[in-house]
Amino acid sequence: MFYSLKDKLNRYLFSLACRQIDQTPPIVKSTDKPVAVLTQLQHKDVLMFLIAAKSFAKRVPLSKVIIINDGSLDQDDISRLKQHIPVADIYDAVNYAEPACPSRGCWERLLAIAHFTNDYYVIQLDSDTLTLSALDEVNKHIETNTGFIIGTWDDQEIEPMDVCSERVQKNVGKSLNGHVQMVAEAYFSELKNSVNLNYVRGCAGFSGFPKGGINKEFIVEFSTEIEKLIGSKWHEWGSEQVMTNVTVANLDKAAVLPHPKYSDCNKMKLPYTCFVHFIGDCRFKANTYPNLAKAEIWKLINS
Repeated sequence: MFYSLKDKLNRYLFSLACRQIDQTPPIVKSTDKPVAVLTQLQHKDVLMFLIAAKSFAKRVPLSKVIIINDGSLDQDDISRLKQHIPVADIYDAVNYAEPACPSRGCWERLLAIAHFTNDYYVIQLDSDTLTLSALDEVNKHIETNTGFIIGTWDDQEIEPMDVCSERVQKNVGKSLNGHVQMVAEAYFSELKNSVNLNYVRGCAGFSGFPKGGINKEFIVEFSTEIEKLIGSKWHEWGSEQVMTNVTVANLDKAAVLPHPKYSDCNKMKLPYTCFVHFIGDCRFKANTYPNLAKAEIWKLINS
């Protein structure tokens, strides 16, 4: 209860600090190339997503924004989103549910990405992200139709899946009692094709998927197999991030974005960092997020 009240207060103060977002120009089509941002959005994150999307679109040309409604967006939210993002298409998450995969926990988002990569290069952009300067690496990945993901440490690379699994087993053991990410990683070595697969411990909040690059059946088959190994644990929050990590790591070509040039708010190094993911535990600490967001809003108004 205390966390909920504190979160509501922080969001209210953030909305006051960033209310000038309504004075910024809308996101319009800025390229003829099939490049789309996709996000799964809930009612309480609409303001944050407008800031995330507009600061991103200022640096990366887009032709479409795809919003997956988690079920909580009301008509006022939809009207506001369409006013600020005329190129947005909004779909209900239930349209992308897959009986063979877990539901909720952003799984519909990943399955929607698999669908829309038939027509677009898709960038998954969480609402709690902020673009601060040029995204040269991202634009290069789009240009070459290759995948990317935001990482968690310096000099991180995509690695063989068995290497990750052995490391996790050595460091934390092999049990069904931990966080779903650690559990799944520990059990990777039991997958029938693990020696031929790759993995990266990245973050689903910011990742790029090449046009024509995702096979939905790969997601369904991998999910089905890992669920047989770890059971209901696979249905806990966080499994979609594991699946996103697996999906990106096994694209024909993909890379981890340089860290901490792209990082979460615990590890950012301003002014070097160009893109920040404001994850929950540091989102509203001090005033870093609202202050940086206000600075980006000012740039948008005066650009």
